[in-house]
Amino acid sequence: MKRAFTLIELMLVVIIIGVLSAMVVPRLAGRSEQARIQAAKTDINSSIPLALDLYEMDTGSYPESLDDLRTRSGSDAESWHGPYLKKKPMDPWGKVYIYKAPGEHNSDSYDLYSAGKDGQPDNADDVVNWGD
Repeated sequence: MKRAFTLIELMLVVIIIGVLSAMVVPRLAGRSEQARIQAAKTDINSSIPLALDLYEMDTGSYPESLDDLRTRSGSDAESWHGPYLKKKPMDPWGKVYIYKAPGEHNSDSYDLYSAGKDGQPDNADDVVNWGD
């Protein structure tokens, strides 16, 4: 005798999979944006500041732009021991990080931030190296 699944059994399995998907997918949907924000925070608080601090130790001042971390330029050319970064630092949304030295918020060093998902500076979604 041949044994096989009935149409009702197959439909029941499809319904169960659908219900499980409906419960799991919404919980995972917001995770990708959270991961981007965390990646930007890591870049802004760890990897890029390390390169900036190494540059400052070698040359005595922070660079005028993030491009100076990759290429030798101007008056700092003799003491430059870079490149301090291999490639131009881009935020998780594909935009260049915004860097100002001296900073407006960190007047003794620099401001470094991402304009976030919307790409517009000074909005609630910015990821910054000052304040909370």
